[in-house]
Amino acid sequence: MASLLELSGVSVSFDGFRAINNLSFQIGEPELRAIIGPNGAGKTTFMDIVTGKTRPDTGRVLWGEKSVSLLKLSESQIARAGIGRKFQKPTVFEAQTVRENLAMALKAPRGPLDVLRLRPTQASADRIAAIAAEIGLSDDLPRIAGELSHGQKQWLEIGMLLAQDPRLLLVDEPAAGMTPAERAHTTDLLKRLAERHAVVVVEHDMDFVRRLGCKVTVLHEGSVLAEGSLDHVTANRDVIDVYLGR
Repeated sequence: MASLLELSGVSVSFDGFRAINNLSFQIGEPELRAIIGPNGAGKTTFMDIVTGKTRPDTGRVLWGEKSVSLLKLSESQIARAGIGRKFQKPTVFEAQTVRENLAMALKAPRGPLDVLRLRPTQASADRIAAIAAEIGLSDDLPRIAGELSHGQKQWLEIGMLLAQDPRLLLVDEPAAGMTPAERAHTTDLLKRLAERHAVVVVEHDMDFVRRLGCKVTVLHEGSVLAEGSLDHVTANRDVIDVYLGR
């Protein structure tokens, strides 16, 4: 499987602290990957680099079949290229309905006049219905987003990412604050999405990672410490010493 995203030799320092240290990483499409590691391991900085929020000091970040350098693109260009990011805290439009949230997120021209002319079409209605079914919110389309549970808001935000037709989804700690039933739904949702997309899940919860049943990358001090199945990496002495033993 060819790589969709490839980082090689990437380093970045903040005020003398090396947050990412000669990091190399690649993921194909479709693929599900979990990234784990102690606080300060570089997990958030990794996502910041991929989405253009942080520029590395050295290294390459290549995207797609044509190996386009993401370091030459702005954050908005990277998003349009097919990289979507879901932060740990849901960021939905609380005063709008679920349907309106999904409609605003649909991939479409985004100039001022385009937004003013925006009219619902059958195609967009069908797309919204399909996304709502995918994320498990079909019955909640008329509800105000602010009324949703924490887990439902997380699913809505994933739906808003899907509306942008991403090839890669970066999902930050999706299991945090969820009920057991919501966690099970989220596991199923991410595994389904990874049948068609590349999905990177940053997570601390080992039980959740185990249920994902995917390849795991362990970061430590900005580098890859170990990679493989969860059983493989959790048996690694270095991983036990720096992460699991805490």
